[in-house]
Amino acid sequence: MQAKIHVTPDGVLSKIDDRLFSSFVEHMGRAVYTGIYEPGHPTADPDGFREDVRELVRPLGLAYIRYPGGNFVSGYNWRDGIGDKDKRPVRRDLAWFALEPNQVGVNEFVTWCRSVGSEPMMAVNLGTGTAKDAAELLEYCNVEGGTELSDLRRSHGYEKPHGIKLWCLGNEMDGPWQICGKTAEEYGRLAHETAKMMKWMDETVELVACGSSHRQMPTFGSWERTVLRHCYEDVEYLSLHSYYKDLDKDPYSFLSCGEQMDGFIKEVAQICREVKGELGSSKDIYLSFDEWNVWYHFRMDKQDPEKWIVARPIEEEEYNFLDALAVGCLINTLINNADTVKIACLAQLVNVLAPIMTVPGGPAWVETTYWPFLHACRYGRGDALSVEIGSPSYECSYGTVPYLSAAAVLSKSGDLVTLFLVNRNLEEDLRLQLDGLRGDITEWHTLEGFGLYDINTPESQKIAPSTRGACDISDITLPKASWNVIRVKLK
Repeated sequence: MQAKIHVTPDGVLSKIDDRLFSSFVEHMGRAVYTGIYEPGHPTADPDGFREDVRELVRPLGLAYIRYPGGNFVSGYNWRDGIGDKDKRPVRRDLAWFALEPNQVGVNEFVTWCRSVGSEPMMAVNLGTGTAKDAAELLEYCNVEGGTELSDLRRSHGYEKPHGIKLWCLGNEMDGPWQICGKTAEEYGRLAHETAKMMKWMDETVELVACGSSHRQMPTFGSWERTVLRHCYEDVEYLSLHSYYKDLDKDPYSFLSCGEQMDGFIKEVAQICREVKGELGSSKDIYLSFDEWNVWYHFRMDKQDPEKWIVARPIEEEEYNFLDALAVGCLINTLINNADTVKIACLAQLVNVLAPIMTVPGGPAWVETTYWPFLHACRYGRGDALSVEIGSPSYECSYGTVPYLSAAAVLSKSGDLVTLFLVNRNLEEDLRLQLDGLRGDITEWHTLEGFGLYDINTPESQKIAPSTRGACDISDITLPKASWNVIRVKLK
């Protein structure tokens, strides 16, 4: 089977925002407690954070990490997580039916976040919280000193302001599962007033308004329009959330997830353009895809861990090789939409829907999905190039889908083009004709040759990339069921 792609170094679609390579840590399950934070662990630093986890996060070079939620944030009082740890309250978290000990709060998270080379993307509570609460959190974090809350931060040992520049105005506020969910009118008004106060407090911050919780919500579309009419001039981004699943063991339909995501992005981007025109605005609203991933194993197994405990072990996906291919397809879609999507957060980072897993008191290891995400984070920075694909296709429940998924990135140095390629044909190799590039293939990393449902475990992490030797640019054959990263040194 043969496919063809045409890509040229001057065919720039858009500059890729480094924030496209971001992730998410929520106070959910074991993401924080026994995830990034476990005092007493053999690798724990003096602040209680696991160094073995940090060593797996650092290579990703994540631009931002979203925190503290997620559903959790809609019932969270940020004041519970500051000051003397011995005096912090233990509370019932109604989002995830667990106990929250508040041993990690904004100060600890910001310190950890920057220790892995990332910046915090902070969410404010617009469920039980108010605009005043949000503005006060911003004052605590970003004001130098001389006010009650900035001086309170200094008294807690943080002399310099955190300088957090990216903020989410709540989370999934149209969801009936959300603590104190809102109608579009209610949320739009609250987002407007919150944004107004926050920007009066610190005019340098950028804000993300909540889009609908997902594309299948009955409120989708009308929610976005109503919210934007209220706060279009107050925010810079609108959020999208989507998770993809293979509940029916139908791998070809599952691997159409990239096309499904592409349609979602284009639909929301069009709504933003329509509201811009309706309002006669001169500014553009960009997209923050701040929750995306594969998520279905834990729910399919109908697990229900004990409630009201610390670090309730929920949503711990065992990702297989097929899931890694799906993540590769989603990554390609995000790169190909870099003109509108400026922020994207793989949800989440550790233990919960995560590429990194831990055993309490034991080892940390990587899931199958870690590898395409690592490759994208490492090689996906620069300019997204337009890619014309000519590929045989297959029919599935989504429709007609090409076997080849592709994205191309011109490096910031301008001398390398990286091709991200998924062969979705599970039975046949795909011979690739590459037009428009002159140069030598200097690197080729691939995930291939595994069973679709093979997984990594603490004892055996067999699913890992291999490296092929240099080959002629005219002689590329993508193995069946494979993720490929091919780097071309331009002549």
